[in-house]
Amino acid sequence: MAHAVKVKGIGVDPETRCTHYHSEIDRIAIKFYCCREYYPCFECHQAVGCGNPQVWPKEEFSQKTVLCGSCGYELTTAQYLQCESTCPNCSAAFNPGCSLHKHLYFE
Repeated sequence: MAHAVKVKGIGVDPETRCTHYHSEIDRIAIKFYCCREYYPCFECHQAVGCGNPQVWPKEEFSQKTVLCGSCGYELTTAQYLQCESTCPNCSAAFNPGCSLHKHLYFE
């Protein structure tokens, strides 16, 4: 594991992949606003999370909310939304398809 951050979920591997999303580029975890815990995806949060999903409000986009599973770097929401699916610290590729679900995490 390249990081010491606890990531909750189902079948989470050392780079934060889970049972639901496990391709080579599925290597981020999202800190949920409601419980301030990291999960690989909304499905993991739904299955084993707090039961009260809430999205990060725009005024808190400066908070560290996304974890690179490759190097452990924590991105702010603003950094993540502008990173073009690449970790700004280690250049690991993130799944660009995650942008289809951003409304589940961020306002």
